[in-house]
Amino acid sequence: MPATLHTGPATLDVTALRSRFPVLQREVNGYPLTYLDNAATTQKPQQVIDALSHYYSHYNANIHRGVHTLAQEATEAFEATRQAVQELINAPEKEEIIFTKGTSESINLVAATFGRTFVGKGQNIIISGMEHHSNIVPWQMLCEETGAELRVLPVQDNGELDLADYERLLDENTALVAICMASNTLGTVNPVKEMTATAHKQGARVLLDAAQALPHSLVDVQELDCDFLAASAHKMYGPTGVGILYGKREVLEAMPPYQGGGEMISEVTFAKTTYNDIPFKFEAGTPNIADVIAFREAIAFVKELGLENIARHEAALLKQATEGLQANEGVTLVGTAAHKVGVLSFNIDGLHPFDTGMMLDALGIAVRTGHHCTMPLVARYGIEGTVRASFAVYNTSEEVDRLIQAVSRIAQRKRK
Repeated sequence: MPATLHTGPATLDVTALRSRFPVLQREVNGYPLTYLDNAATTQKPQQVIDALSHYYSHYNANIHRGVHTLAQEATEAFEATRQAVQELINAPEKEEIIFTKGTSESINLVAATFGRTFVGKGQNIIISGMEHHSNIVPWQMLCEETGAELRVLPVQDNGELDLADYERLLDENTALVAICMASNTLGTVNPVKEMTATAHKQGARVLLDAAQALPHSLVDVQELDCDFLAASAHKMYGPTGVGILYGKREVLEAMPPYQGGGEMISEVTFAKTTYNDIPFKFEAGTPNIADVIAFREAIAFVKELGLENIARHEAALLKQATEGLQANEGVTLVGTAAHKVGVLSFNIDGLHPFDTGMMLDALGIAVRTGHHCTMPLVARYGIEGTVRASFAVYNTSEEVDRLIQAVSRIAQRKRK
């Protein structure tokens, strides 16, 4: 059954919505906070904060092992989040959902287990030139260890990938394709469904980095047919320190454990240890119980609003910001793909991104500056970095105007 989310209200009342986020009520440097750093982390609605506090105040206990009431309540709440994630991404089974501390750890888990078991000399791994460091470095480390080859799909000038280039890189020795669904620097939405189907024709497995996609669009792992999918809670209104890894059951069961310790075992003797079933085989030790439980409220928040509504609202903000910044002399946009999530990278001629970011912060406008953990991508464009504005459901048209006006003034001063 395809993934479905509540369609939410007919229109979003963003003013009322903002009142549910405590941090958005503050000022920075004497100005109302304009928070446009959502690709790094989103702010948290009160219901997520309350869920975190409620756990510690009312049923703080370790999970899965205890028979007392608090332990049972904590276990039920923790596993309810696993069920919520399964429904969110339409995974066939909740056991295919593994909790980690973030997208980076999810990818490292696959590299350390699937990679060391099924990738060897003479094989290759394909990534793209727009990947986050967390989807580059683990594969470099694996290739150095195993003798496999790392192949990089180039990025075109407009920030898109060429599927013809992709097909040329793929061959019968491709063990894995690891691609972001959406670029954290350019905002580019990649054609991952088509890329996955093409990879499977060559017998390769596919890992999708959904860190920048899951907060903005409907993600259905059965429709995508990916073998792995990694994402983070904190980029979709949830707590930090929580990641998810989806994997097809047959692949997860064929992989060795990631770490040793409690929970991931079935039986331990000094002679031999047998391992637990999935997902517990990959969840050694006490997990981040409170934040996993609170993540369920973030999922409920997104469902309440409807991802379709969120995407429509963010697309309007992106269009407004793109057109407004393009109209400024001396402002250069980086990444102009036809299909994007709400991420806009730009530079002001003659100004280092860090300086632009500091000037905007002085006006209460929070943006990200630098290479955004995509140093090879930034180098490909021959720049030191970018200023990145990224949008969430609580951002307003007035905030985008504030950004456009501030950038315009900074650019004008630089030209004088």
